[in-house]
Amino acid sequence: MKSAVENLNPTRVRLTVEVPFEELKDSLDAAYKKINQQVTVKGFRKGKIPARVIDQRFGRGAVLEEAVNDALPKFYTEAVNEAELNVLGQPEVDITELKDGETLNFTAEVDVRPAIEIPDYSGIEVEVDAVEVTDEDVEKSVEQLRERFASTTPVERAAEDGDVVTVDLEAKVEGEVLEDGVANGVSYTIGSGELLDGIDDAVKGLEAGGEATFTSELKGGSAAGKEAEVTVKVTQVAKRELPELDDEFAQMASEFDTLDELKADSRKRLENMKQFDQATQAQERVLEKLLELVEVPVPEKLLEDEINTRKHNLEHHQLGQMGLTLDKYLELQGKTAEEFENETREAAVKGIKTQFVLDELVKQEKLNVNQEELTEHLMRRAASSGMSPDQFAQAVVEQGQVPLLVGEVARGKALAVVVEKATVKDTNGEIIDLSDEDESEAAAESADAESAEAAAEEKSEG
Repeated sequence: MKSAVENLNPTRVRLTVEVPFEELKDSLDAAYKKINQQVTVKGFRKGKIPARVIDQRFGRGAVLEEAVNDALPKFYTEAVNEAELNVLGQPEVDITELKDGETLNFTAEVDVRPAIEIPDYSGIEVEVDAVEVTDEDVEKSVEQLRERFASTTPVERAAEDGDVVTVDLEAKVEGEVLEDGVANGVSYTIGSGELLDGIDDAVKGLEAGGEATFTSELKGGSAAGKEAEVTVKVTQVAKRELPELDDEFAQMASEFDTLDELKADSRKRLENMKQFDQATQAQERVLEKLLELVEVPVPEKLLEDEINTRKHNLEHHQLGQMGLTLDKYLELQGKTAEEFENETREAAVKGIKTQFVLDELVKQEKLNVNQEELTEHLMRRAASSGMSPDQFAQAVVEQGQVPLLVGEVARGKALAVVVEKATVKDTNGEIIDLSDEDESEAAAESADAESAEAAAEEKSEG
């Protein structure tokens, strides 16, 4: 077999392959054997029909077609390996010549990863938000904890702001009660904004047994986005009572003995959260600077596939779970279809470029992923997916996604290497040390490195 490579552009090549006919022998033998098992010829036992009889009865062309279909993937793979190409997606194959007993010639056009040159990135400088926790932040955190320990006491009076009401709801669209438009015994805190628009004004002033009707746009269900006439009946009014902020509350709500200790712990927790957010922000901004330094051609077919994947996931998974259509989502976001298309394309381009650049860095820096790192990453991904680690690991193995997770970890490590060499300052001008390995790599894995998975990982092996 002989093969040659022609670069059509930085991300696409054409392979020209010439195969001597004798190299098709195994595939021809397999073709005759397969046809033998599928046909019956009078006078011959099944599976024992001579090749010349198959040629006469069914045509040599049918045998050649079967043999070529069997052989093409093997010769294509050999040509790819011989040329050391990093292909993306499936090739477009064209048989240019097939002479029985002489030769098989074909071409294969396929997208490839572009050659990327990573320049010196040690001079990257970025600014991030300073880690500042105010007394107001601490008070807000403690107040949120206090809200969780609020108690309710039924009262015989009209409902007021902050009260917890138990209500029965019935929604009608165009005069018809919706199948999923009836709910009884719903608990709602007036002013929380957690149910329907307009319900606060409807229930305020009502006592137990009171009823009101209002119009509201449904947020979910079979009639999501439609105007509905909603009847609400209050069955109970209860007053929310917050516990006193004192040492007794601290002992009830935490492992601390005093309110001061509880507040100190809240401050520390908020600092840790902001430090993690700061590390993530540093990763994202360093990544943006890195991408500005590198010229990365993007394969058009890969880009279109990624755009379609993102749209499909948004429409059929994220929005589907919320009962929203894409048009309604765009309306709520205040975006036009054109703006959405442009944003999706920009995000897809960034995702693909990110993966290409970080993969090149993995190779350049000779980074490896050990079992402990993979396990830690799997645990984090399992937690974010809502599955147990065992369930998530089983799903990953069954779907053949272990290489995908290894790639995520490797890219996270590559980005951490770049951040380590960058100068990161906060808004106060202080240099930030992001040398904490666990925090740095966890933040790296949550940066744009993962946004490219759907774009290239599934297609990178062709």
